[in-house]
Amino acid sequence: MLTVIITLGVVAVIFGLILGYSAIRFKVEGDPVVDQIDAILPQTQCGQCTYPGCRGYAEAIAKGEADINQCPPGGETTIIALAKLLDVEVKPLNGEHGEEKLYPTVVQIDEQSCIGCTLCIQACPVDAIIGAAKQMHTVVETVCTGCNLCIPPCPVDCIHIIEVKPTVRNWVAAFPAEPFIAPHAQ
Repeated sequence: MLTVIITLGVVAVIFGLILGYSAIRFKVEGDPVVDQIDAILPQTQCGQCTYPGCRGYAEAIAKGEADINQCPPGGETTIIALAKLLDVEVKPLNGEHGEEKLYPTVVQIDEQSCIGCTLCIQACPVDAIIGAAKQMHTVVETVCTGCNLCIPPCPVDCIHIIEVKPTVRNWVAAFPAEPFIAPHAQ
């Protein structure tokens, strides 16, 4: 019995060393352009751009497979930042993917109507909905990105879109990436 345990331990150590060496030797570096594009995107993971999340869209832009104007949650600000990063022309938002919203949105669940089917939980890409099977669900609004992917699978239409209007508590200043420098008077 002891020899079996020692043998398995030695085999585990050997495989661990092989895997550790392989991880170092064959490490695949990420594309820094993809990382920069992904950092600009709003991280709503909504799929409105037709790609599975913001990272997938960033990879498609970097490969030249997608245009920079397919992100409604990012809107004009994101398009301008992407155009500047990639040194391409600014384009208007592609209407096929949705409209830019004046205010960000979140969803709320009418807890009286919720039947606890868990379909919204399964659809949420950021795990903003909590609840259990056959129990009421609720949305963690600070986590919700407003992608609205939870609305279509709801069989009782108890999920509603709510605009998050700026208040003193949630207001965030949107400063330009580069400061404005006034031209000198001649």
